[in-house]
Amino acid sequence: MPPEALSLARAHAVPEHWRGALLRISLGWLALIVAFFPDWSAMARQWWDISTYNHVILIPPIIGWLVWQRRDELAKLTPSCWWPGVVPFAMAAFLWLLGALSGLDLARQAGAVALLASSVPLLLGPQVTAGLLFPLCYMVFLVPFGEELVEVLQTVTARITIALTHLSGIEARIDGVFIDTRAGLFEVAEACSGVKFLIAMIAFGVLAANVCFISWRRRAGFLLACVVVPVQANGVRAWATIFAAQFVGTEKAAGFDHIVYGWIFFALVLAGVIAGGWRFFDRPLETSMIDAERIEADPLLARLGEARISASLALLAMTAIVTGAFLWAHYADNLKASVPARIDLPEVAGWHRVDYAPAIWWEPRAEGADHRLLGRYADGEGDQVDVFVALYASQGEGREAGGFGQGALTPDSPWAWQGVGPAFADGRSERLLGAGTVERLAVTWYRTGGLLTGSNARLKLAVIGDHLLLRERPTMMLILSAEDRPGRPAERAVARFLAATDRPSGWMDRIGKLR
Repeated sequence: MPPEALSLARAHAVPEHWRGALLRISLGWLALIVAFFPDWSAMARQWWDISTYNHVILIPPIIGWLVWQRRDELAKLTPSCWWPGVVPFAMAAFLWLLGALSGLDLARQAGAVALLASSVPLLLGPQVTAGLLFPLCYMVFLVPFGEELVEVLQTVTARITIALTHLSGIEARIDGVFIDTRAGLFEVAEACSGVKFLIAMIAFGVLAANVCFISWRRRAGFLLACVVVPVQANGVRAWATIFAAQFVGTEKAAGFDHIVYGWIFFALVLAGVIAGGWRFFDRPLETSMIDAERIEADPLLARLGEARISASLALLAMTAIVTGAFLWAHYADNLKASVPARIDLPEVAGWHRVDYAPAIWWEPRAEGADHRLLGRYADGEGDQVDVFVALYASQGEGREAGGFGQGALTPDSPWAWQGVGPAFADGRSERLLGAGTVERLAVTWYRTGGLLTGSNARLKLAVIGDHLLLRERPTMMLILSAEDRPGRPAERAVARFLAATDRPSGWMDRIGKLR
């Protein structure tokens, strides 16, 4: 080997004081990935199969590159195991446990990622953690999140679209996320909400803000642009589709929209954001991403670093915490409340049961429920209300009353979300549109213990509380729904039906024999 190559190899050789640290962090991360492999496997499938998260495939190499940028400065720091690091590691395990207890995959996956990040202060110490702070925080983008924003973004996009449509002189009427024009009816569907580009732009914006800027004001301004610009651009894209459809027809406009949206339009938007921020980049190319001397000189980090622990005790603490979380989750997952062998839809004063014959078939989803009922009531004035009831002995993976795709709006059905419906006490009200022709109102309530709510978040919190206390409680879902008919608005039918029954809580308790 030539002398210059040998000297280069020595310059980049792993320092002796880092060899043991790299071994223990590698073993620790490998063990955590194996232990939580189902969560990592589920995340990887989402990265690969769901277009909203395809950009996440780039996040691991980006994190590796961020660490590589800091390698020379990190080599100057001395890693050590740090016993206060047990606290963030235990908090990450608790986050995973909350997800396991509630059946919320987002929390489980966030916990699995947080366990990797939080093992760094425990196994490498506070000074090294300070040097790796941004790459560790950037790991949050490994978690597939953002689907929760779809309905909000659908509504925002629809409002931007209708405003631009009117400005361009096209007659149009908006109903929730549907826009009716002379060329046809357009839906701002989930795929058109722009959520996937918004999430990718936020991930890019955070990376660029760290790598390209020093000023916090400029970072904030660039991040704001990465949020506002794609949302507005998505509205412009949707308007352009409607505008083009007036001349070339809906099918050609929609096909062109998918090509332009996927390959050209937002590539130009991304290029525009970069070009707009380019002149404000203020980090010199030769500037190091971290300053090891400054980190070592920090008195707080120096004092914190004195709380050392042996590597064997650190690894033992990790093992104990993970084992405890697994045992708790396993025991809670096997809790089952007692439910009746049979339930029936009750009699309602002034209403009678009729054959269930919707104009377009509608059947809510309640996977894992122990009992399901679906029926239709009618009164003497011609109003009709559909009633769906699901009773669960427990909540968990594959049996979540408020899980994705469960409830009134099921994926891959003729029904689409139209918008928020009129308010009903403690319920979640939604308007649905079937095959572009039939409008339906659906109001959902959940019941567990003394809680009556239409909020999926409140249900999750109640379920988490029960599982943490190892308390067995059944859960019920009630959906009252009606189709809009000439002279018979769905809102009126549901309100009249509710008035003829006891409060939803009492009605649900009687059906499920919960009290």
